[in-house]
Amino acid sequence: METTRQNKISRLIQKDLSEIFQHLSREHFKNAMITVTGVRVSPDLSIAKIAVSIFATKDKNEILPLIKAKKNEIRFELAHKVGKQLRVVPSLEFFLDDSLDYIENIENLLK
Repeated sequence: METTRQNKISRLIQKDLSEIFQHLSREHFKNAMITVTGVRVSPDLSIAKIAVSIFATKDKNEILPLIKAKKNEIRFELAHKVGKQLRVVPSLEFFLDDSLDYIENIENLLK
């Protein structure tokens, strides 16, 4: 059960990361469309686990290592955006959200 503070921080991080990925995708992520589908923050607010969906690219598994490699730069950009609301920006852990692919697969099986 997440607290109200965790939920607020999760929404704030999700919104700001979406904007950051929109700006960085052309330069660093081969023009892939990256969507932040969810953020879960640990109870001590030190770790944020971010679920990302990747579109407009053939190999999604190729983009995720690029995101992980740029994680410090992304955290730095996030710190500039949320600096007034958060004292410490949580460390970022990215993982691929494949729930949309799973839903599409189930729909195809049901047809």
